[in-house]
Amino acid sequence: MKKLITLIFLLNLSFCFSQSLGNLQEEKIKTATEFAEKYLYDNKIPGMSISVSKKGNIIWSIGFGYSNIEKKIKVSPNKTQFRIASISKSLTALALVKLAGRKQLKLDESIYTYIPDFPKKKHDFTVRQVAGHIAGIRHYNGNEFILDKKMSIVEGLGVFKDSPLKFKPGSAYSYSTYGWNLLSVVIQNASKTEFNKYMLDYIFNPLKMHSTTVDVSGSDMPNRTQFYRKTNTDRIVLGPLVNNEYKVAGGGFISTSEDLIRFGNEIITPTIIWRYARNELVKPQLLDSGESTNYGIGFHIGQTKTGTPKYSHSGGGIGASTLLLIFPKEEIVISILTNLSQAPINEIGEEMETIFID
Repeated sequence: MKKLITLIFLLNLSFCFSQSLGNLQEEKIKTATEFAEKYLYDNKIPGMSISVSKKGNIIWSIGFGYSNIEKKIKVSPNKTQFRIASISKSLTALALVKLAGRKQLKLDESIYTYIPDFPKKKHDFTVRQVAGHIAGIRHYNGNEFILDKKMSIVEGLGVFKDSPLKFKPGSAYSYSTYGWNLLSVVIQNASKTEFNKYMLDYIFNPLKMHSTTVDVSGSDMPNRTQFYRKTNTDRIVLGPLVNNEYKVAGGGFISTSEDLIRFGNEIITPTIIWRYARNELVKPQLLDSGESTNYGIGFHIGQTKTGTPKYSHSGGGIGASTLLLIFPKEEIVISILTNLSQAPINEIGEEMETIFID
């Protein structure tokens, strides 16, 4: 009889504890929803999608506003495709370390091993240095950011290949999307597979990221959002046409917030790469001086307010302000996608972190 009473007590305790946790999660979601709605309104963002997972399961996923204002098409977190901009680098980084894990390339090998016809610079530099923005390759000049010219990734090298390095590799950090254009050719040559096909066959399909693909300009992509910007008078209008296909590895993929959750969970619990390969992604690179860049391979490396690890990447493009946050200890992933240029994405990212990370 005593054993039965004890069992009933423990079951009741477990039920009350589970109920308490459920109520706490509901409260967090309610708070997050209220903040997101206010954020959308205050910043005049046409459309936004937010998804959050915990321990591999989506606990909150919601669309706000419109993917197309004129047609009143509402945002759907599992369907609406946004430009993810520089989060593309994180996706490409997974392909790099997958190839390294299969010994098809070496991260600390010279770039010229894989692209021997790339113009010789004053200094040699490695795959890892390019991936960590410490190789000295330049970023955009002038209006290159809104270049609307159809090119292959190899043709795209012509935009920057004759520019000198900005500094001796390893001596400084300087963010470069063009470096990732170069890395897409490395992946293509090392794998002997066209870059976009490699990403589809070895990254997106295995992770069931079926809504992640290249942002093909001028094509009919029915689930792709429109891309908006604000005018000087705060009106919301369509952004200029831009072709991101040649720089897809660094800023040219489109995706859904739920697809990015699947990707983020791969970084927490690897299934298509070895764990040691994953660790290469999130190991901060060091300058020659010994100073940390707080950037690994396609990921910013930081900490939460409680000192636990945080891996992240933001993105900004024409009609896109995006953020991916990964918290490995808490096993939480947060993805936030919008269809407006230059929205203050870190503001909502910080609030979501405050709400969901205990």
